[in-house]
This record gives sequence, C-alpha cells and structure tokens, in this order.
Amino acid sequence: MTKFSALRELLATRDFRRLFSVRLVGQYADGLVQASLATFVLFSPERQPSATKVAFAFAILLLPYSIVGPFAGVLLDRWRRRNVLVKANFLKALGVIPIVALIAAGNDGALLGVSVLLVLGVGRFVLAGLSASLPHVVEGRDLVTANALSPTSGTIAAALGAGSGVALRSLVGGGDFGSETILLLAAVLFVFAGLIARRIAVTALGPTGERAPDTFMGVVLGFVDGLRVLGTHSRPRRAIAVVGIHRIALGMLTVDALLLVRNTFNSMTNADDALSQFAIITGAAAAGALIGAVCTPWASRTWGTITWSSAVLVFGGLSGGALVLAGAMNESMPVLLVGAACFGLIGQSVKVCADTEIQVGIRDDHLGRVFALFDMIVNACLVAGITIMAMTSPASGQTPAMIIAAGSLLVITGVWFFTTNKAKG
Repeated sequence: MTKFSALRELLATRDFRRLFSVRLVGQYADGLVQASLATFVLFSPERQPSATKVAFAFAILLLPYSIVGPFAGVLLDRWRRRNVLVKANFLKALGVIPIVALIAAGNDGALLGVSVLLVLGVGRFVLAGLSASLPHVVEGRDLVTANALSPTSGTIAAALGAGSGVALRSLVGGGDFGSETILLLAAVLFVFAGLIARRIAVTALGPTGERAPDTFMGVVLGFVDGLRVLGTHSRPRRAIAVVGIHRIALGMLTVDALLLVRNTFNSMTNADDALSQFAIITGAAAAGALIGAVCTPWASRTWGTITWSSAVLVFGGLSGGALVLAGAMNESMPVLLVGAACFGLIGQSVKVCADTEIQVGIRDDHLGRVFALFDMIVNACLVAGITIMAMTSPASGQTPAMIIAAGSLLVITGVWFFTTNKAKG
C-alpha cells in the first residue's frame, strides 16, 4: 500500500475524519490563544523579557498541568472519551472569557497566568484524549500513518493559528484590543470543535473494559497502576524517554530563539518585527515536523521505529545543532530557520514512533493514563530545558556552549536508544 492510498483510506473513515477535525480546529484555536498571549506579555515594547521571565511564563503554562495531568489521564480510562472531547472544548471556550477581561484591564500578573493555565491545561487533556481515542477509529498498519498525520497536522494548525493571530492583531489595529479579538475568535472555534465531537457516537472512542468508580482513592490507585504498567513495558517507556530528552533540547533552543529575535536581531523597541520573526521560526519548525510526518510512516515500516528514531536523533542533532549555532553567532535568520526545521523534523519523527509504540504495546484500558503520563513527562522536560537555558544564557541569546550541548544531547540519546533496544529487544 502506498502512502497516498493509506492516506485516502484513513480519510475515507468517517469517525477518523471527525476526530481529525476536532484536533485541527482545536489546535488552530490554541495557536490563536498563544499568539494573543505572546503579543500581550512577551512582545510588547513596554514588557521587555529576560530569559528568567520567559522561563517563568512557560513554567506557569506547563508545569502545574504536569502534576495534575496524570490524574486526569485516569479519568480518560473511565469516562467516555467522546464526552470528554465535547465538554472539554466547551470548557476551554468559557475559560477564554476571564482572559479577555484581564487583558482588557491590563492585568499581566499571576491571575492571568492561572487563567491561561486552566485553558491550556484542559487543552492538554483534550490532546491526550485524542491520542487515546485514535486506535478506536484506525487499525493495523494504518495506525502509524494516522499517528503521523494527526499530531503533525495539529502542530501545523497551531502554528497557522499563531501566525494568523499575529496578522489579525495587526489588521485590527494591534494593542490589547487585537489580543482580545484573537481570543474571542478562539473561543468560537473551541465551541465549534466541541460540536464536531458531538457527531461521534458516545461509545465509539472507548474506553473498553470495566470502569472503576470515580472516587479520589480510585483515581490515585489508577495513576499508580498506570505507572506500574509503563514500568513493565520497556519499549514504550524508552520511546517516551527519547521524546522527553528531545523536549529538553527543544526548550533550550526555544528560549534561545526568542532571546535572539527579541534582543539581538532587533532593537528593544521593535517588538512587532521580533514577534514576526519568532512566528517565522515557529513556522520553520512546523515545516520540519511536516517533513518528519511524511517520512516516518514509510521509514518506520522499512527500518523499524527504533532505527528511524535513532537515525533522526543523530543526524538532526549534528546538523540542527550546527545550523542553530551558525545562525545565532552570525545573526543569520535563514540559517536559523533551517536549524529550526531540523529540530522540528526530529521531534515529530520520534513522537510519531513513540505514539505507535504506546498504542501497540499498552492495553486500551490503560491508554488514557499512559498518554497523560507521556504528556506530563514532555511538559516537565520542556520546562527543564527552558529553565536550563534561562539560567545560563545571556540576554542576547548568543550562547554557543549551550547550543552545542543541546545538539550533543540528541546525538547521545540516539546512540543510547539504538544500542539499548537492540540489546534488550
């Protein structure tokens, strides 16, 4: 079966199309939310961010959910996942309203951080639910293709949402009013995503098997059971570790890119150009992710998920690290864009392979909590990478030692992943 015939077969499946649409609409709206907050907090002339402020902002958005998320994952294995997708998207739409009010009041303090946390935290819950639901609408060899298409398209949709959010903000006159307009559009799209999910049958997405009562102790025990299951399945566990290590490197380079465009490539007062350049870098990473998604189904069938993941880690770590280093030190935007694309390709390739390892190796009645654990690990590693760079990078972002360290980390991880899996099977 060619990749195009496999894609046609996927898109011919009604429930897959609906699940896919929920992801695209929801993640596009997520991109709008992120763009509105970036323009309000990080890219306004009166709010000049240091590396520490950037790290704190990302930590507010990611780290608390990393603590709550695994317990929510237990509920994904107990509640009807279709109902979760409907109600969570509606909840995200409601959660946007307080953010709009806080921006209108000019409040960029802790209350805004908590409000954003609630919306994006529910969003991560939705993404874990989408991944756990996928094996119910796709079977067999098509699962790798579905794992390549769905998350990658979602990433691209989020990047497009962020880019169009920046353009829309400028179109309506910029300022806080522009951020508010973007957020209200995102709220409408979250409602639309929930309505699409309503068209899927209540029982179509699982979970299967017996569902225990929703007591607090039952949730805690379910989380512990999820850890136990992951601990006894070495291939999914090692695949998750690889994605987590990539996110450490990605977090480091995200802070570096933000500081470069904000403080080195542009004057401190030229926040709009800095924002546009950061959006372009994000788009380059998304383009790399698209290439990874196109290549991975064929490559993983030909060489296996282990060999392919290891190869992209080694090659991408060497080439991407060298390109980012050259772009940063020579203040070359084109070179930096190619480096960002390399890291996007690595990230999507290993993520697709890890998703498939989990879906094939873990029983359905544990998929929700394992994917939520996966999400927790990814978020925590991303924050770790951001924090490492925030503690070591100058405000200029020109830090060759840390860029080399990020690329080397991926190369070492690729070698470890290949040798460990070949030795242990």
